Amino acid sequence: MADPVLAPPADRRDSGPPPASTPATAGRWRAELGRLLEVAALLGLVITQPLLDVLGRSPDFFLFYRAAPRDVLLLVALIAVLPTLAVALLGLATGLAGGRVRRGAHLAIVGLLLAALAVQVGRHGTPLRGVPLLLAAVLLAAAAAAAYARWGGVGRVLRVAAIGPPVFVALFLFASPASAVVLPRAHGGAAGVVGPGEHPPVVMIVLDELPLVSLLGPDGRIDAAAYPHFAELAAGSTWYRNATGVSGWTPYALPAMLTGRYPAQPLAPHYSQYPDNLFTALGGLYDVRAQESITRLCPPSRCEQPTNPEQGLGVLVRESGKLLRQVAAPVDSRIDPEESYRERTRAEAGLDAAEPVPADPRFRFDSLDDNQPARFTSFLAGLRPSSRPTLHFLHLLMPHAPWTFLPSGARYAAPEDLPNDGAGWVELARARHLAQLRYTDRLVGETLRTLRASGLWDKALILLTADHGVSFTRDWQGRGLDAIDHAAGEVAWVPMFVRTPGQRAGRVDDRNWEHVDLLPTIADETHVRIPWRVDGRSARQAPRQSAEKHFYDRPGQPLTLRGGVPTRPPDPAPHPLLGTLVGDRPTGGTATVANRAAFERVDPAAGELPALVWGTVPREVPDGTLLAVAVNGRVGAVVPVVPRDKGGRRFAALLPDDHLYRAGTNRLDLYRVGADGDLRRLTLS
Repeated sequence: MADPVLAPPADRRDSGPPPASTPATAGRWRAELGRLLEVAALLGLVITQPLLDVLGRSPDFFLFYRAAPRDVLLLVALIAVLPTLAVALLGLATGLAGGRVRRGAHLAIVGLLLAALAVQVGRHGTPLRGVPLLLAAVLLAAAAAAAYARWGGVGRVLRVAAIGPPVFVALFLFASPASAVVLPRAHGGAAGVVGPGEHPPVVMIVLDELPLVSLLGPDGRIDAAAYPHFAELAAGSTWYRNATGVSGWTPYALPAMLTGRYPAQPLAPHYSQYPDNLFTALGGLYDVRAQESITRLCPPSRCEQPTNPEQGLGVLVRESGKLLRQVAAPVDSRIDPEESYRERTRAEAGLDAAEPVPADPRFRFDSLDDNQPARFTSFLAGLRPSSRPTLHFLHLLMPHAPWTFLPSGARYAAPEDLPNDGAGWVELARARHLAQLRYTDRLVGETLRTLRASGLWDKALILLTADHGVSFTRDWQGRGLDAIDHAAGEVAWVPMFVRTPGQRAGRVDDRNWEHVDLLPTIADETHVRIPWRVDGRSARQAPRQSAEKHFYDRPGQPLTLRGGVPTRPPDPAPHPLLGTLVGDRPTGGTATVANRAAFERVDPAAGELPALVWGTVPREVPDGTLLAVAVNGRVGAVVPVVPRDKGGRRFAALLPDDHLYRAGTNRLDLYRVGADGDLRRLTLS
């Protein structure tokens, strides 16, 4: 047999491509991984940490939007991963143009992220705001980027800091107040002990952000001219005039009301955190029909939430994006998820009418009932007698901001950046609040009419209150600690009406009522014993001897409030031009009206009116100058020009009288009011 012929060894150049892994390739991938870790660290500090910190302290954000745990987990994944993934893809794309371009692009990204981080740090640690803060952040970021490019130690520190995003996610999921919503733990709430006696139906309405003083007239009684239905309720119930909420924040105030205990820890307003509450106490005996808004205290075993606001991952992403813009802005802003809460209307929810339009001449437009809050419509539809005792519960975000309703029920648009404090602004905020409160009075009237028509008026225990108030005192507007210190009468004191079954006459009780008294009072009236310790005392018991009240800006840190029933601040005298007809006047100056186009296509039948007018004036118009705003020749508001802010030299006016408007084109005029009262018409743009 012949020897086989051995082929010569192949030349390396002809043997195909080199192995996939070479020292040079491995080095490039290590460098790319290092860059990715650096970007992840910076994005974690700029986006993941601040956003998850805000959301983690705001479990009510997820409760209001009825977010399922999977939606929250997806949102967290998007916040923690998507920005890094996007930058990684950008890096790969720039790498196609060569190593130098890739390194330059990475340095630019690092510089931008360092500038964004400097803005956030500077806003919290320095008095700089706006353009000065941006310039300082850019200079600081440029120096930091130069240091990064020159010394490798900066990059190594950033790579170690890449552990941050997983830590931030873990803190959100397992240690933040929102963790109870994302990963709820099952808890069985205690049922009340049923005692002898009648168990009447219970109808309970909790309004939101309603100070008692907003309802009062000069005589200290409910202003029946402005709020006839609140006055009607007061005339047939016991009005606990010296009633105060427990906190200025609903996630603490409402659980205290429904558990009878002062807030001790910053817990999510969720049944897993407050397993023992009104719904579990009555749930063994009563059917529960609960309409909650930013709480979820009624466990699924007791009740379902039949009408939800807009929900799902999409709305969470949208609203989180708005929060991120506030977090990253170089100006001060109230970073409060609650600002996004708005009651969906019946039309938006696609609900049929529960009741016909009331026969009220001020209720002018046939379709305004579509503007009725959807959960209120469902609540009304459920007010029917039942063979079993029933608890009808509604927490309605009215007259809570955002203020969008006129007294008639028509809605109006408003920009999101209008301040609520400062000269001119706080007066506008209060006017918008009072207009929405008058619409809320209409909803109360619808409730009373439905209760009478159904027979529940005489049979049920009826309670109406608010969880907290809000201050409209200049420089102390809102519900925070400063507002409590300077205007506690507006923040803490709230309306509290209790009508017992068969009550024939109204009366006023000025005992020291605190909202932890609500649950014990309901328990006594329904003959159910509460099986846990409560801090409150029933209205059937002797009043407290102490006049001191407990109020919590933070759980576990009680503030002591003193004083009796507050008096309503005096209303400003109406300007004599209000309601007058204005003829031809000489022109003198210019102004810009942002929503001028809305007056060219007014459709009152749609239930929306351009009732808020806002814009800017040139610098030659001094601060404090009065402007008269007229629609179709009649003055509907007189407002001042406010000092310049980030929006420019601005003005804004509410025109709540819907009789000013007509279908089609409406004439809008703006006049500068002189010191002697003469008017000069401003040319509008």
